[in-house]
Amino acid sequence: MVDATERQNPAFYVLLVLLVVMSVGPIVLMLITSFRLNVEIMSDTSSLIFMPTLRNYEQVLCDMLWYEPKGIDSCDPTFGRALSNSLFIATIATIITLVIGCMAAYAIVRFRFVGRDGLSLTTLLLRMVPPAVLLVPVFGIWTFQFCIGDQCAAGTHWGIILIYVAMNLPFVIWILQSFIVQVPIQLEEAARMDGAGPFRTFFLIVLPLIRPGLAAAAIFTFRIAWNEFLLANALADRKTRTVPVTIVNSLTEYNIDWGVIMATGMLLAIPPIIFTLLASRQIITGMTAGAVKG
Repeated sequence: MVDATERQNPAFYVLLVLLVVMSVGPIVLMLITSFRLNVEIMSDTSSLIFMPTLRNYEQVLCDMLWYEPKGIDSCDPTFGRALSNSLFIATIATIITLVIGCMAAYAIVRFRFVGRDGLSLTTLLLRMVPPAVLLVPVFGIWTFQFCIGDQCAAGTHWGIILIYVAMNLPFVIWILQSFIVQVPIQLEEAARMDGAGPFRTFFLIVLPLIRPGLAAAAIFTFRIAWNEFLLANALADRKTRTVPVTIVNSLTEYNIDWGVIMATGMLLAIPPIIFTLLASRQIITGMTAGAVKG
């Protein structure tokens, strides 16, 4: 906590302003640049006073608009396809990770079996493995060995979803354990005495009580799956590329349209922001409750 004497110090406010500028400044600059044409951005006489335009957003969303944009020679459906891929992959990966993670966390907390404590620690250690370490072995297995018929996992939606589930599942299991521990065992015993089976007890008693933890884990999983680039770049093909891969592939040595790139970046940030706002109350409550173990 900051006391009153430190708040009266001018250096405190200077530091606060610097932190705000450092965090918000790049976003504001990206937003301003997205409303400028590339000619104005690269001009030597460029200034903060300009005529804003939606040309960059129209060029990015040309195949998704209800009208035909003027001044665009050809419509590239790359971003629309990539946006659909990112939404599908991130949403499905989040759902599968939460379903498996909450059940695994419940089993670790409530059931007694050999190696339970070691398994709990292992889940946390696995999350510490950098994704770059997995790149070469996963690419080799997904391309040559992990196949169903003639279709291998590389270049498919389910191949990318599977690696995202495996990558995020250890942390989701670990974070949900702290929420399940706080659920009184007496509630489950009372439900069993009333005739509820194990699954009914889990879905009707435990899940509603750990909803804040599920919201926090969902945000973590969705943002990782939405922003991940390294594995998606190696495993995705032309039809399954996500938005981060599409943005990087649009950068060339001789032609960089900064206005379009900034507009794409702003559109990339919208789904996680909406997802976070919808679950903000649950996230705050979940993080506060999960900080103290019962």
